[in-house]
Amino acid sequence: MPDNKHITHPTDAQRIDIHDPQEVRNWCTSLDCTEAELKDAVEAVGTWADHVRTHLGK
Repeated sequence: MPDNKHITHPTDAQRIDIHDPQEVRNWCTSLDCTEAELKDAVEAVGTWADHVRTHLGK
């Protein structure tokens, strides 16, 4: 994730970095989910954004 906090999309739009707080916030906004839901989805299906979207029903 870049240092410029005005960039609201992840550097790698295909993977979710659950360890980067800014990226987690951005993904939660993008996927309309809570941090807990995002982390549960990543734990269940991995870090690929498409898999997480499907898991969350987005």
